[in-house]
This record gives sequence, structure tokens and C-alpha cells, in this order.
Amino acid sequence: MVSSPASMARAEPYSRVVVRTALWLAFLAPFFYLSYGFANWLASRRDDVGSIVFSFEHSIPFVAWTIVPYWSINLFYGLSLLLNNDRQGVDRLAARYLTAQIVAVICFILFPLTATFVRPATTGLPGFLFAVLGGFDKPFNQAPSLHIALLVIIWDHWRHRLGGLLLPLWHGWCFLIGASVLTTWQHHFIDIPTGALLGFFALWLFPRSGALPFSGFRLTNDAKARRLARFYALGAVLALAGAALGAFVCAVALFLLWPALALAIVALAYAGAGEKVFQKSADGGITLASRVLLLPYRLGARANIWAWTRNLAPQVAIADGVFLGRFPTAREANSFGTVIDLAAELEKPAAAACRWISFPMVDLLPPPAAIRQQAAGALESARRDGTVLVCCALGFQRSAGVVAEWLVATGKATTPALAREMLAAAGRPVHLAEATERVAS
Repeated sequence: MVSSPASMARAEPYSRVVVRTALWLAFLAPFFYLSYGFANWLASRRDDVGSIVFSFEHSIPFVAWTIVPYWSINLFYGLSLLLNNDRQGVDRLAARYLTAQIVAVICFILFPLTATFVRPATTGLPGFLFAVLGGFDKPFNQAPSLHIALLVIIWDHWRHRLGGLLLPLWHGWCFLIGASVLTTWQHHFIDIPTGALLGFFALWLFPRSGALPFSGFRLTNDAKARRLARFYALGAVLALAGAALGAFVCAVALFLLWPALALAIVALAYAGAGEKVFQKSADGGITLASRVLLLPYRLGARANIWAWTRNLAPQVAIADGVFLGRFPTAREANSFGTVIDLAAELEKPAAAACRWISFPMVDLLPPPAAIRQQAAGALESARRDGTVLVCCALGFQRSAGVVAEWLVATGKATTPALAREMLAAAGRPVHLAEATERVAS
């Protein structure tokens, strides 16, 4: 069922939500029509506007009645702003709308595309809705589809607030809205994945809760972090160039925009944004937007784990029921009482039923001393309740640093050097950063 504004726990009067919604709509509505219309007008004055059409699209039928779900997104656009507990919720949703709008319009201006299919004449309600649509929406403003970007944002907003039979009905209606951009011959296929990517980017940039990914950003002074930031930024630039140049040969090359965005986000993590860009919670979960946007990077991380650890034991015993290892599978994790997870970039396996505690840290960088000490304290506390696996991606550095901290703090190793020897003797390669090796005894 829907959690109505009256039934939801609120920290402030709902009247403030209504006022904030009205203020945002008073800005967003004219901004949409002015910016969207301006991009349309610019494209109409150019004689070099092209199109990207796959051959299979000629088999997509025109279904007149799907203009109804197509138009329905306008209703949900406003209602979604009202479906919030507080003004911060309104602000973040409106910021997602605004992000999608600005990025889409910039793309429409820089790289205009046109729809090539000519719709047949329609009558009745569909005919009326098509006529109204044609009054302001010309056959430009194609990729990324702003309709799809907003759909992703609105779908995500409501799926957290619906339950029971309403949730699958909502998924089904959103599917109709998404499909309608094709069956109304309003968009071509390439507009859909590019629009979805934009929608998930807006969700990632302004998450439902927690810190924004760039809050408190300061350009790092760490030389290694800057070097890694440049490395990932170069990868993002190469992928972007591949998408731009490859599109002249085959439109499929535009899918390189996905890894380009993923690598750019990782570059910003090393440049100073830190672990917040991965949006990992203390229980090991990762937001849907982060899962989608950073999937190309995470696939590379998984391949890297396999390459480095395929000939090693997944975990090794250290002392007193504490194990050190790579990021576990669900089956491996469930053989321990607790998993202390330090990999900001990887998500807890869905089937892992053990106790899971995350202290997200960025790979290849020395973890902050305070976080390392907190993780070591959590390790000692969890050890009293059963076996504990301390893991990161490979089990070589972040997790080794925390275990070394724990060994010295509990007196199992009298010096950092001895702690390092104990870890090496367990049969695990150890690459402790200099800051980690100076663990206070």
C-alpha cells in the first residue's frame, strides 16, 4: 500500500512539504518548457541534424493508446514531490529532476538528433494527446531521452514507498511508460539506454539519504591518490573518445559512455571525494544507482580479484578465530560468524546471512587511522561471538592493515614489524602502506 503523507513519520509539518513543492514546481515547470523549447528551436534551425536508427526499430509497431502512459509521467512528476516526509526529500528529488534536465538539454544543444518515423493520423483521446504533444515537442531532443531519465527517477522514488500489490502494478505501469517512447514513435532505441544512464546519474548525485557523494570534497595532497586519479581520468577520456569517434562507424560505440562515466566517478574518488562515491552503507549494501553506474568498474575489480587470488587460499587463519582473505562469496561468508568488510567498491553478496560490518575504504590508499582503529575495535568485539573474516578486495592491504592494528592493540604482536611477520607467515601476500606499518603499540 502507499504510505500516505498522513501516515508517514515526519520530523516537520506536512504543510512545509507542500509549500516547498509549490516553490520548486513554480521554478521547474517554466524552466522545463523554456530550456526544452530552446533546444528544440536551435535544432530546428540547423540543417545538419542527424539520427541514429537501428534496423530492428522498423519492426516496432505504432500503438496509439500508449500515448496515455506516455503522458502519465507528467502527473507523477508533481505527485512525487508531494510524496515526501520533509523538505530535504523534496529538495533532493527536485535536484534530481533539475540535474536530468540540465544535462539532457546540454546534450540536445551539442549533439542534436531527430526522430525519423512519421506517425499515422490518430483520433479520439490518443489523437488529442498527440496533438497537444506536437504543439510543443518537435521531433528533436532525442538522446539522452529526458522522458526515460525522469522515469528512472520517479520509478525509484515510488518503489520505496509502495508495497503489496501496488508495487508490481507500479513496476508494470513504469514499463509501459518506458516502452511507450518507442510505440508512440517519439524516440529511437539509443535514446533509452542513454536516458536511463542519465537518470541513474541523477539518483547517484542526490541519493535519498546520507551524504552527497561530493560533500566536503577537497583536492587530495596525496601523491599516490593524485596519480591514481589521473590514471582513471585517462581511462574515462579514452572511453569517451571511443564513444564519440566510434559512433560515426556504429552507434553501439555509444555504450562506451557507461564505462567512461564509471571511470570518471572513480577518478573523483581518488582526487578527493573518497569512499562516499561508492555509496556503501555500514551493513554492506550499495545504492541501486551506484550498482548501475559503477558496474563496468566493478566487473573490472572482480576480474582483478580473480587474477591476483586464483592460486591463493581465499582465507587464511591469523589468530584466535580471526581470518584474513579476499572478498568472499556468499557461501564463504556464511562459514564465519562475522565479516568485517573494508572494500568500498564491492557489495555484500545477496545470500550472505552472517553478521556483516562494513568500514568502506578506497583501494590502494592507506586508510585513515581513526577508521582503521574503529575496524580493529569492531574486530575484537566480534571475535568474542565467533569466527571473524576480515576482507577487502584482495586481502593484501586494507584488511591486512586492520588485522595488523588488531594484533598490536591486543598484544598478540608486540611491534608492527612482528604483526607483519605473523601475517606473512600465514601465507597471505601483505602490502601494508607506510602509515599502516606505524601502528601504535
